[in-house]
Amino acid sequence: MKKLTALLVLAGLSHVAVAAEVVGNVQNAKAKIEMCIGCHGIPGYKATFPEVYQVPMIGGQSAKYIEGALQAYKKGDRKHPSMKGIAASLSDQDIADVAAFYAQQTRTADPK
Repeated sequence: MKKLTALLVLAGLSHVAVAAEVVGNVQNAKAKIEMCIGCHGIPGYKATFPEVYQVPMIGGQSAKYIEGALQAYKKGDRKHPSMKGIAASLSDQDIADVAAFYAQQTRTADPK
């Protein structure tokens, strides 16, 4: 019985370690955002693959939102092929870093 209890306690502790939140690092993101700037850094930019799509400006967006969006692209829950490919190449730490970087940027208004 003691072995079973010890095993359950260890299993619970390992679950806590896995569930630790990944914290984004703005400085580390600077080496990871090159692929983002080409679309998300140009006011009024429209992508033409797979169809004409107004690319959102993500500066100033919430880190939690950006992380969620990138994770959804990575899992295939969001369907834009370019974003899915980019997100699939990112680790959870990369996603947190990129999200932290864009969250601390100034929000830019999209031109109408």
